[in-house]
Amino acid sequence: MKIKTERLIITEFTMDMAEAVHLNSLDADNRRFVPDEVFETVEQAEKTVEFLMSVYENGNGPLVYPVTLKEGTYIGYVQAVPFDDGTWEVGYHIGENYTKQGYATEAVTAFLPVIMKQIGITEITGICLADNLASLCYNPVMIYLGMYSPVQILWSFALQIFWLLFFYFLQKVIWNACVKRLSSQGG
Repeated sequence: MKIKTERLIITEFTMDMAEAVHLNSLDADNRRFVPDEVFETVEQAEKTVEFLMSVYENGNGPLVYPVTLKEGTYIGYVQAVPFDDGTWEVGYHIGENYTKQGYATEAVTAFLPVIMKQIGITEITGICLADNLASLCYNPVMIYLGMYSPVQILWSFALQIFWLLFFYFLQKVIWNACVKRLSSQGG
């Protein structure tokens, strides 16, 4: 597989990517939300890269593809993971040094049509942990990709509005409590 976008290349893993995979896996969000994808040593990353490369041939496991910048810097991956019931999940990880630049949206947008055709499916699931603050960009990505129904979009916006109002009124309560104890002196 080789997909080129405006800024990225999605390709297959090679063994020379192991060190970059190791370093990219060490960020705090990766440690917290996908600890099984943290490689403390280059050797651990090499074993995983070797396994992922074998999946390209035998098809037994997740289909994980590295995402690199056009000049070759490894920044993360996109993946299609099979479930036991025959459905598939799309996933991605962009290293913390490369987040908030639209790379996830660009990579997943290019990846989905290709991988869905390759594995012969018409639907794919996307999952996000609610407490994964790094995935605040998840809702916009899912909306952009057309994976949210209108009801899910409305629910997402309603939840954001709720939190906005909650914190607005909370800061009012805190301010009023502080003002009652405030004393100022002037001359």
